[in-house]
Amino acid sequence: MVRNILAVIAGIVVGGIVNMAIVTFGPAIIPPPAGADLTTAEGLKAAMPLMETKHFIAPFAAHALGTLVGALTAALIAVGSKTTLAMIVGGFFLLGGIAACLMIPAPMWFIALDLIVAYIPMAWIGAKLGGAGKAAG
Repeated sequence: MVRNILAVIAGIVVGGIVNMAIVTFGPAIIPPPAGADLTTAEGLKAAMPLMETKHFIAPFAAHALGTLVGALTAALIAVGSKTTLAMIVGGFFLLGGIAACLMIPAPMWFIALDLIVAYIPMAWIGAKLGGAGKAAG
């Protein structure tokens, strides 16, 4: 039981690191609109009307890959219940995504894509990659 609790904690931490790394370095790959300050919530809200589709690639990748890697981490560490523990990590990130959607006025298409694809499906894939559903052997 202790190892499974640690698996979830490790999944959340590792997934969070992946998420933050992509969010941090994404603007170096796809620069924000001229004059946009994406370092604060207020700056992000002000820049939203200037954002093009390409500016949503890094946030989506951060959410999806952070969840995938976090769930995979939990599944690899877990003793049994790999899918359940990976999905707990996915649920944690989904709650964060919902909170972000409530705080940051993103386009509806992005909110829908993000909430439908980036969390629970990625957690499920992470669980499968981490060995969930395979016979012990």
